[in-house]
Amino acid sequence: MPIVRGATAPTFTVGHTTFTGLASPSRGAKETCVWRTHVSPGALPAEHSFDHEEVLIVLSGRATATLDGVEHEVSAGDAIVVPAHTLFSLANPHDEPLELVAALPVGALARMNGGDPFVPPTAQ
Repeated sequence: MPIVRGATAPTFTVGHTTFTGLASPSRGAKETCVWRTHVSPGALPAEHSFDHEEVLIVLSGRATATLDGVEHEVSAGDAIVVPAHTLFSLANPHDEPLELVAALPVGALARMNGGDPFVPPTAQ
């Protein structure tokens, strides 16, 4: 069983959000991708969708999750289940960072703002 050390896992930064790729095909996973996400205070939402269900677990902080136009306040201990093909965004209008873990099936494709589908770097 491969061990992926968080301290040496690859990171990807987009705007005010840093993704740490923990499990993916390039790191030994066959079925599930998992990444840790750090969202800085004041981060604006970036609407996207996946062609598979995504599950996020809030570890610390608070955020506004928007699913198909409906806003939901989330905080540490909450889970966000985003159905396939559902428009989703996460904003952090608070003063503290948001930390969460996300899981998605291997092979899932993302779309940003209705653009072309792509495999996100955390899932490669």
